[in-house]
Amino acid sequence: MRCVLLASGSGTLTQSVLDAFVLSGDGRGVEIAAVGSDRPDAGVLERARSAGVETFVVSPQDFADRDEWNHALTEQVAEYDPDWVVSAGFMRILGSEFVDRFALRIINTHPALLPSFPGAHGVRDALAHGVKVTGTTIHLVDSGVDTGPVIAQFPVAIEDDDTEDTLHERIREIERRRIVELLEHLALHSLTVDGRRVSGFTPARD
Repeated sequence: MRCVLLASGSGTLTQSVLDAFVLSGDGRGVEIAAVGSDRPDAGVLERARSAGVETFVVSPQDFADRDEWNHALTEQVAEYDPDWVVSAGFMRILGSEFVDRFALRIINTHPALLPSFPGAHGVRDALAHGVKVTGTTIHLVDSGVDTGPVIAQFPVAIEDDDTEDTLHERIREIERRRIVELLEHLALHSLTVDGRRVSGFTPARD
């Protein structure tokens, strides 16, 4: 199973995937074909290079508009012929051309229990709203913002003394472990999508 990972930042989620399927020496049927970013200075690129994984950059600044950038990103990812594309902290909205090209094959993690608190500040918004439980959602990507069908969700209790940083780190710890679990599962099994309902993946119990 070939995967392309997209990330914009330091790449801690990507690192967990590299550790599991590249650096462990046991790919378990998962091949990380490439890691791509929208930023040439993103730390995730060095993580991938250190693991011997091919990298690429498609920077929006190099294109006249968003549609041109999205087309270039679509074509670049398509060159790797991925079975799955994983948005691992990729801070750009994927356009309709990209989503259509890889329909129902794009996975994203979001640090909230969708449909609550979509967007770029899910952790901050949950704290500001005063909810007692938030968590992380692994979902398929559609043309909306964090609106795709949910694959799995994992709750995280909010402590009275939580800050955005402490809460986000606890959520990230779960994301790192669960995305590896999902990819390992997908190397052997498929998902079934019926409208908004996704079946075929049952997470392991903690």
